[in-house]
Amino acid sequence: MVEDYAWWRLSIVFPREVEESLIWRLQQLSINNYAIQSFISSKSDPKLFIWLPEFEWEEKERSFLTRSLCELSEPFDRNFGSPVWDRIQNEDWSQTWKIHWEPDPVGESLLILPAWLKVPTIYSDRIVLRIDPGSAFGTGSHATTRLCLEALERENINGMRIADLGCGSGILGLTALKFGAKSLFAVDIDSLAVNATLKNASLNDFQENLIVSKGSIEALETNLMGEPADLMLCNILASVIEDLAPKFARILKDDGVALLSGLLVEQVSELKMTFHRLGWQVVSQKNQGSWALLEISKRNF
Repeated sequence: MVEDYAWWRLSIVFPREVEESLIWRLQQLSINNYAIQSFISSKSDPKLFIWLPEFEWEEKERSFLTRSLCELSEPFDRNFGSPVWDRIQNEDWSQTWKIHWEPDPVGESLLILPAWLKVPTIYSDRIVLRIDPGSAFGTGSHATTRLCLEALERENINGMRIADLGCGSGILGLTALKFGAKSLFAVDIDSLAVNATLKNASLNDFQENLIVSKGSIEALETNLMGEPADLMLCNILASVIEDLAPKFARILKDDGVALLSGLLVEQVSELKMTFHRLGWQVVSQKNQGSWALLEISKRNF
């Protein structure tokens, strides 16, 4: 039975560039009742909804929360919209938040589909990846994720072994499997992300051709069992990529390719120099707004 108390609902528009940081901050604050409404086909910024028990969140706590979120946009010289607080009666949140999710076409052939929805007729010819958007970061809406998904569509990955460093929800590695990869080896330092990847793998009937575990690049190397990957996916912070870069050669075949995202355009030049010093070539760079993706390899192109 649903208890009889009210909630505060915060709704606020935020710059698309801060989505990763925003989710990270909400996790820091142990706020789990939230949803992000994002219309990919529109140029408008997404909207965040948060539901907070009224008896736990007085005005000063709510003011602190909005300040804590709005400061995330300062590095981008962008602003959040005006926060709107509504007092609403209790309801079943496990179902209500789902109304903010829609099918999300990516590139020419992929459809990211919330697990409870049917495939719309208009997208019946697309490759469908079912995702539980509430399980962990990585729903396809953020620019860094989309850059990776679109890069996977361009790559010929049929039959490849894929390494996914920092898998999050598993969206990148599972998409690779959808595009014909032979096997997936995924790691994340967050056990919630590991569980989310396994759940999303089950939603897409991938149980046999993947290994997912908690850890970083050392765990990934162990899981590969001496046979390096053909392609590595890495959508994490630039500073972490730079720290781990000397170990990438242990993960990839000599002619392997890595797709690196999570990078601000302004961080790319320094990262390119790091990889050149380590003997890597930058094959290509793709930008989307303030974000960038690098494709690197030790192969001679």
